[in-house]
Amino acid sequence: MKDYLVKALAYNGTVRVYAIRTTEMVREAARRQGTWRTVTAALGRALTAGTMMGAMLKGDEKLTVKIEGNGEASPIIVDANAKGKARGYVNQAKLDPERKESGKLNVSGVVGEVGTLSVVKDLGMRDYFTGSVPLVSGELGEDFTYYFASSEQTPSSVGLGVVIGKDDDVFGAGGFILQMMPGATDTTIDEIEERLKEIPPISQLIHEGLTPEQIIEKLVGEANHKILESMDVAFECNCSKERIGNAIIGLGEDDIRAMIEEDGVAETTCHFCNEQYHFSKKELQEMLLEK
Repeated sequence: MKDYLVKALAYNGTVRVYAIRTTEMVREAARRQGTWRTVTAALGRALTAGTMMGAMLKGDEKLTVKIEGNGEASPIIVDANAKGKARGYVNQAKLDPERKESGKLNVSGVVGEVGTLSVVKDLGMRDYFTGSVPLVSGELGEDFTYYFASSEQTPSSVGLGVVIGKDDDVFGAGGFILQMMPGATDTTIDEIEERLKEIPPISQLIHEGLTPEQIIEKLVGEANHKILESMDVAFECNCSKERIGNAIIGLGEDDIRAMIEEDGVAETTCHFCNEQYHFSKKELQEMLLEK
């Protein structure tokens, strides 16, 4: 089953809901980063949230989520755009602390419980929005919920789940963002709060194989919402040899000459996708001519 996101409105347009399946995206990110299961869960939750937040943007707008906790996997960085493409990386991939007493993976143990969650939105034409809040748990669902309430003044509920299967593979991943819009009545808010208390954890819904549409039904009721749009989502890195080459040119003549004289070549690896790029002595010399 492909990864995709669904946008919906409920309660006469006073509640907005995003639900998403990110299994293949998280699986690809984990493969490229070489993460162990607990870090896979942390990176997967961040990617899932970032992709949904990116879908709230328009056109060529994009955003970067930065989670800086006091855990060894931090910082966790996610880039996402309005077209359903996202990428992410972690500081330390190979961590797997003991599970919590509940049996759940100790995500806060690798993220950290003290730190910040920051979002920078690139809205084009040099227009940026930046919001930052302290971490409240390091489990990320609660942290993004707090971000929306505090930084964007939008009462929200965020559910993020990554289910790790046998052989530490990604069995399933996904989540939701439910937001109260202007005009939401106290009755609506009370009904939503009761539903959130009654539905199983998002990880259980993912394990049971519920689709984004079915997750939305669980959240707001089968006949009480309208699907607005569905869009495919995927892990995608926009790095390229040309981009890396331009970055090397930007270093300046002295640095490029040092590369030529000391190593004769230049090699670099993209943080996000771990793609390696090699520049020969001849290519470096040609870069000097462009200066």
